[in-house]
Amino acid sequence: MRETKNTEFKETLTNTFLKTVSAFANYNGGVIYFGVDDQGNIKGLPEIRQACLAIENKINDSITPQPDYTLEILNDERVIRLTVKSGPLKPYLYKAKAYKRNDTATIEADTLELTRLILEGKNLSFEELPCKVQELTFNVLGQKFKEHVHIDSFNLDTLKTLNLYNNDSGYNNAAGILADHSPFPGIDMVKFGADISIIQKRATFSHVSALTAFAQALSIYRDYYQYEEVTGSNRIKVNRIPEESFREAIANALIHRTWDVDAPVKVALFDDRIEITSPGGLPSGISEEEYLAGNLSILRNRNLANVFYRLGFVEIFGTGIPRIRQVYAESLKQPLFKVSENSLQIVLPVVEKNLNLSDDERKIYGLLSRQTLKSISDIEPNTAFGKTKITQLLKKLMNRGLVITEGNGRGTKYRLK
Repeated sequence: MRETKNTEFKETLTNTFLKTVSAFANYNGGVIYFGVDDQGNIKGLPEIRQACLAIENKINDSITPQPDYTLEILNDERVIRLTVKSGPLKPYLYKAKAYKRNDTATIEADTLELTRLILEGKNLSFEELPCKVQELTFNVLGQKFKEHVHIDSFNLDTLKTLNLYNNDSGYNNAAGILADHSPFPGIDMVKFGADISIIQKRATFSHVSALTAFAQALSIYRDYYQYEEVTGSNRIKVNRIPEESFREAIANALIHRTWDVDAPVKVALFDDRIEITSPGGLPSGISEEEYLAGNLSILRNRNLANVFYRLGFVEIFGTGIPRIRQVYAESLKQPLFKVSENSLQIVLPVVEKNLNLSDDERKIYGLLSRQTLKSISDIEPNTAFGKTKITQLLKKLMNRGLVITEGNGRGTKYRLK
């Protein structure tokens, strides 16, 4: 057992644990073990039942509002386990401050995080707040609804139905995101050459409707990853990277991002892949495992998601990951989904059909790139293989002419041919 973002050890009973109680109640819950040192060794507590009472009193007297927690005595009455649940009445404060977990440390939530907790406690999102700009037009949104939903007229009543406007507070931030002249950032796209020092093209779609940015991103994608192949008298459209996957990834990047951060969705275009990075980590209430499995979706921006769903751009009840993986089912190289505290990234590789590789060879092949050189040390953390087996698999791929090397000895690095 070791300390994690949701597990903390306390060898003795001091008031410092109350910050972690605040952090667990504010976010995804967690467990604190008392009588256990930082390395996970059981040291035990004296007068265990009195310590339980002290923990209970400290929480009840110091955390506002009252969090939901349970206390248990473990290991022959030597260890106390305190389980704190994520609460609905955020923020949970200790000495008038809210806390969060940063890996295995507990730190004070900054102003932006505190604002988000307050909104969550009120069951509101940033997109539902009044927009700072109220002089907005919606020609793009109206045209899209006429094209895709086949409505005869688009007016203020339509905006009310879409939860973008109400008579008391006017347009909300979701409306601002969809407006013709949006006060929010959009999408920043860069096409790289052989490496990131070579920029072949850059296009930024900012302060325009999210629907305009979405359409422009698709247009640039088609320029680089679609072409026509003539077979006899037929012309066949070929997608080097599946359009369905790109559409899903871009739409989800716009829908699930945090719009209270003044940063665009970034799209990096390479010859062998597309990297789509959106601001903001996972919404509260969903774990990385649940996100990657694609069996649970929590909408950060409900009204925005509803518009994209009505227009047929996304499936509102999923994260899009299962659909992207399904499109790549027959591809040798699979998409990657990377989660960090402040961003989500989807990497869509160029589709490569099965080369009759073994399962182990496929894993190594899928980790290599045509542009980025990788050493065995770069590959090893992403596999369950040791260096000897990785070396053997790379040699097999080299013998088939699929992989080439640069350098020698310990400096040897590998890439796809």
